[in-house]
Amino acid sequence: MNRQPIEQAHDPDIRQSMAAMNRAACRAREIAVQTGTRLVISRDGVVLTLEPGRMQPNAPAGQALKQK
Repeated sequence: MNRQPIEQAHDPDIRQSMAAMNRAACRAREIAVQTGTRLVISRDGVVLTLEPGRMQPNAPAGQALKQK
């Protein structure tokens, strides 16, 4: 397995894959909020179900949950 940071990959598609995943996650949150649908994620190996009212659709991936 290559231990090089993904941002230093030779393939431009691989270098941009994290940005693409973040855009997809943001869009999934937007759709979940619009449709009132729960979103299922995995965080630290634990599967979580998020209610639409607890999500911030346009927040960066690590900050997508509203604080109580």
